[in-house]
Amino acid sequence: MQKVISDLWNGRTPLPRAFWEYAICYGTLLNLVTTFASLAALSMGAAGLVALALHFMPLPYNLFAVVAVWRSAGHYRGSASWALLSRIGVIVWALIASVA
Repeated sequence: MQKVISDLWNGRTPLPRAFWEYAICYGTLLNLVTTFASLAALSMGAAGLVALALHFMPLPYNLFAVVAVWRSAGHYRGSASWALLSRIGVIVWALIASVA
């Protein structure tokens, strides 16, 4: 697990895997789970601060995923367009996932 995290952080994970698996798949799943947990907490009468904390809980992971994709794009040997699009895409994803 430590090697996976290190490889992601240092951009050694292949770009398609960093983007699609770690940002889009795992990141979206994590954000959906915490959003639903936040809504469930609110519906059960929890304080708004608790719901906000639950909602923003994946923010560190979102930032980690952005760094991982950004650095992987820097090492990508394929088309420069794909590297640029992945950087733009992961920023857009992180903004939507963190706010929505």
